[in-house]
Amino acid sequence: MKHLPADQRPREKLLARGPAALADAELLALLLRTGTAGQGVLAMAQAVIDRCDGFAGLLQAEARTALAGVRGLGPAKQAELLAVAEIARRAVTQPLRQRPVFDHPQRVKEFLALQLDGHGQEHFGVMFLDAQHRLLRFDILFSGTLTQTSVYPREVVRLALRHNAAAVVLAHNHPSGVAEPSRADEYLTQSLASALKLVDVRVLDHIVVGRGQTVSLAERGLM
Repeated sequence: MKHLPADQRPREKLLARGPAALADAELLALLLRTGTAGQGVLAMAQAVIDRCDGFAGLLQAEARTALAGVRGLGPAKQAELLAVAEIARRAVTQPLRQRPVFDHPQRVKEFLALQLDGHGQEHFGVMFLDAQHRLLRFDILFSGTLTQTSVYPREVVRLALRHNAAAVVLAHNHPSGVAEPSRADEYLTQSLASALKLVDVRVLDHIVVGRGQTVSLAERGLM
């Protein structure tokens, strides 16, 4: 980056104008620090963003595989980026563990989008909550084509009891990118709510995650 004017170099630009002034590749270049022979650090940063389909992809479980395919990005740089991604995930999760999740409904959606957006196949996860509706843990339980027959209520019930949960928030993604709930999603919600009610565990919501969007079945009046 030495060929750039001083005020256009990411570090100097950040110090002078703040981090919001930097483009995605510039922010990432600050973490990567150096490029490789024939490829500057800005080009490498852009390659990471393209490979992961943006910062959201960098926060997904598949990011490790995606980063391995970036030319010149060695194990040390991969580890640094994965560590930063995990810090971001934990930063979003921490308030949900400390306060009732529905004190911050938008943060719940952001958390679930972080966990589920960008996957190439459907994943079904559950937020297990304590009696004060604070997050105990989040688990992805099922993957593939989700139907009433492929999501097993008894497994959800078993884990709710294991974690001593008082309530749950259900969530799954639509790989198509469209977060509109289907009739199958409604039926699945009803089936799980009935099973969990038998062990005194409430289903508070079911969030559908699409590309850059989330839809709450509770807000839609569908449960």
